[in-house]
Amino acid sequence: MLAEISLFGILVNVGLASAVVAGALLLALRKVLTRIGAYRLVWHPALVDLALFTLLWGGVAFAASTPDLRLLAFLG
Repeated sequence: MLAEISLFGILVNVGLASAVVAGALLLALRKVLTRIGAYRLVWHPALVDLALFTLLWGGVAFAASTPDLRLLAFLG
């Protein structure tokens, strides 16, 4: 596994890149959850956001480290 990726000649840590992708996905998911009113049902919305970010970050890291064939078999 690579420890960094080259982005226009600048080496970026893979953990940072996957965290940025997970953060962008979280922003989109928060908009959807806010519009449907899901945050009214939870006790602490910030903890829900933290949990969702952790799950998204783990999923993005798993998807990035898994070859395509195993990922497709895992997803069904």
